[in-house]
Amino acid sequence: MKQPIFLAPLFQERIWGGTKLNTEFGYDIESDLTGECWAVSAHPNGQSVVSSGPFKGKVLSELWDQHRELFGNLEGDVFPLLTKILDANNDLSVQVHPNDEYANQHENGELGKTECWYVIDCEENAEIIYGHTAKTTEQLIEMVRHGEWGSLLRRIKVKPGDFFYVPSGTIHALCSGVLILETQQSSDTTYRVYDYDRVDQNGQKRELHIEKSIDVTTVPHQDFAVEPAVENVPGGKITTLVKEEFFSVYKWDISTSATFTQDKPFLIGSVLRGTGEIVTEEGSFLIEKGVHFILPSGLENFEVKGEVQLIVSHP
Repeated sequence: MKQPIFLAPLFQERIWGGTKLNTEFGYDIESDLTGECWAVSAHPNGQSVVSSGPFKGKVLSELWDQHRELFGNLEGDVFPLLTKILDANNDLSVQVHPNDEYANQHENGELGKTECWYVIDCEENAEIIYGHTAKTTEQLIEMVRHGEWGSLLRRIKVKPGDFFYVPSGTIHALCSGVLILETQQSSDTTYRVYDYDRVDQNGQKRELHIEKSIDVTTVPHQDFAVEPAVENVPGGKITTLVKEEFFSVYKWDISTSATFTQDKPFLIGSVLRGTGEIVTEEGSFLIEKGVHFILPSGLENFEVKGEVQLIVSHP
C-alpha cells in the first residue's frame, strides 16, 4: 500500500475539557467539555476508524491484527502508540503512570504509560505540574497524607512550542489554558494523586489511587530535559523532539516541498497548522489542520508539499 491511511478522530468529554478542539481545529463537537481528541488509537477504550481508501470503515486494531505488513511486520500484541490532542480548559488531576511491568501485573496486562507533550498553544503564564520535591518515599507519603501540595508539586511555566518528555513514574498534570499534542504508549492507565477536591456533575469526587501512585512514583524526581535537534532540509525544517525507548517524535515544518524516504515500520502524522498534500506513487492526498494519518511500511519515497506543520512519530 503506497498511500496514507487517514483516521477519523474520536472525542472524549472530561471534567476539565473545553471548546478549543472545535474552535481551534474545526472539529464538529457540540459539547463544552471536550477534553481529548483520540487521533490515532487502537486502544479498546477508543478505536480510530479508517476514514477513506481501501480499508475505509475498519478500526485500527483490525489492521494491526490482519495486515501487519502495513506496520513493517512489527512484533507485539497491540498497536504500540496512541496520539491525542488535549484541551485543558481547567486543571487536570495530578497523576502518575506505571511502567510496563507494574501495569502488566496490576492492570490486567495493560501497557505502562510513558508519554510526551508538544505545546500547541497556551494562555499567558500557563503552567504544568512536572515532578515533585520529596527526597524519599517516606517524605512523599507524609506530604501526600498532609496535603502539602503547594510545596510537593513542581510547577513550570510553558509557552507554545515547548516540549516535555514524561516517563512512567513522573508525577505530572496539565494546568488550565494549555492545548497539547500528546504521543504516548497505547495505555489508558492513570493513577490520580490529587484532584483539587472537586466534584463531578453528580456531586461525586473522582477516585484517587494513592497507594498505587506511591508504588510507581520515581523518588526523588528525575528531570528528563530534552534538547530538540533542528535539521534544515530542502523545502523545510525537521526538529527531532525526542528519541527514546517507546517512541521517537519529530516536528516537520514544510515551507514549500520536501521529499522523504519511508524507512520506519510506519509513521504517524498529525497536522497542526496549514494545508498541503502528500504525494506518493498512487497519487496526491490532501492534508490540512486537524487531519491525522499513518504512513504505512512500503511507502518508499513520498513528498510533502505546501506550507504545513506536522508532529510525526514512530515506535
